[in-house]
Amino acid sequence: MQNLQAIIRKSVNNVTNQWDRLGYVANDLANYNTHGYKSVRFEQMLNEDGYLTGAIRSDHRTGSIRVTSNPFDVAITGPGYIPVVSPKGEIQYTRDGAFKQGKEGYLMTNDDWIVGEGIKIPANCYKFLIKPNGDVIVHDEVDSPGKKIGNIPLVQFDNPEGLEQGGLNKLVPTEDSGEPRLVKNHDYIAQNNIENSNVNIYDNVNIMLRLNASMLASTRLMKVVDDMYNKSINIRD
Repeated sequence: MQNLQAIIRKSVNNVTNQWDRLGYVANDLANYNTHGYKSVRFEQMLNEDGYLTGAIRSDHRTGSIRVTSNPFDVAITGPGYIPVVSPKGEIQYTRDGAFKQGKEGYLMTNDDWIVGEGIKIPANCYKFLIKPNGDVIVHDEVDSPGKKIGNIPLVQFDNPEGLEQGGLNKLVPTEDSGEPRLVKNHDYIAQNNIENSNVNIYDNVNIMLRLNASMLASTRLMKVVDDMYNKSINIRD
């Protein structure tokens, strides 16, 4: 009787872990088209007692870079994050460089967070350029010399896996991630580009199919063991 109960407990634990892993896979697939999104994987480990445990791992590799025709778009081609500030003054970090010119001309995220310390682009300027080091240069006329009006800062963390999900496609630091460090003399900013997510859709679909088959097998096993458990109770009665 105790062996049957142990099998049921282990099966329930294993199915629960598989459901958790399936949730992370589904979330990755849902964010396949999210700019700068980093995939999350749920690594399963089988303990000596037969129980499954899991650990969450984030893949912080740079996604593929796509050229766009929007001068407000920027991609980060190396490690790092851009600090953005909410209307309430909260600072979070993102790799989603699909920016826009928001209120009063400031460079902003699509959900109205200010980029960096505030970069105001004149509405009547001829053009503006974003240099690889993040400097924003404005040209008032065709042949006018450029004028620096700000810089898109880039920060890095000692342990990016310690970052937690914040607002829409943003991250917040924790004790595990460490404090942000400003990156100087870099060339990681690419204007007229956007970083795609680093989700491998083929791998995730394959994992989802295997998880589905595994969960079906586990639930069938639980049904068989449950029937045996009930029969054993009836025999004793």
